[in-house]
Amino acid sequence: MRSADGTELALYEYGDPSAPVLVCVHGYPDNARLWEPVAQRLAEHFHVITYDVRGAGNSDHPRGRSAYELDRLEQDFTAVLDAVSPDAPVQLLAHDWGSIQSWHFVTSERLRGRVASFVSISGPSLDHAGYFFRGRRPRREKLSQLAHSWYIFYFQLPWLPELGWRTGWGQRATDRMELSAGGRAAPEGERSLPDYVNGLRLYRANVIPRLLRPRVRRTDVPVLAVSPHGDAFVTTPLQTDVARWAPNLSVQVVRGGHWLPRNDPGLVARLTLEHTRRVAGWQV
Repeated sequence: MRSADGTELALYEYGDPSAPVLVCVHGYPDNARLWEPVAQRLAEHFHVITYDVRGAGNSDHPRGRSAYELDRLEQDFTAVLDAVSPDAPVQLLAHDWGSIQSWHFVTSERLRGRVASFVSISGPSLDHAGYFFRGRRPRREKLSQLAHSWYIFYFQLPWLPELGWRTGWGQRATDRMELSAGGRAAPEGERSLPDYVNGLRLYRANVIPRLLRPRVRRTDVPVLAVSPHGDAFVTTPLQTDVARWAPNLSVQVVRGGHWLPRNDPGLVARLTLEHTRRVAGWQV
């Protein structure tokens, strides 16, 4: 499947093609394989679609930083929608950077009416985050999030993060963080070196500009914000204090660490199914 700028995207399907469509968007440094246990559990209810985000897995790996801007990722998502559900809105499930970009999708006027519901796990809108740090939140909450976000500043450095991935110590550090709050490290071979290296451009192309110059982005899509209580990277206030941007918001704080789709795929499947049943006009 080809995006608007010619980037080829690898797409994977589970379940009955005649069932309602659920699109799952993975984060960093994962690829679409993250969703396999969740997709297998939901395949009896949905036509589940996963895809490798540009730069990851079997999708193309553009080299320029601008190729990873949120608007380019929106073009990729639009191409997915046009391919799998051109005439009906989809349900959306996303994690980490998948959630960051999915917030961009559901607040986009270009995609109005194309997403029926959204389950966001461990990933805020960057624009909402910019207002979070400007707002009247307690100072301790802002400092806590900054402490959780140390890696964002590290990823802005030239060549050093790439060196960490290429020499292996970056992967070992990530494995240790994945084990926090009872989590499990990614199975050997699930990720490749390009998954780690290319995804750095997501941070460099988007984070600082959006935090410094956030935009007003709202959505009327029903959103379920799922916040693992032991998330090492994203605090609960940052993920859930978004009602002024998403008034049709539900919040679920759950046990576990950041990589909830890997650590507890059954819980993710159940929450997704319950949210869809609650907000959709049909039963699945």
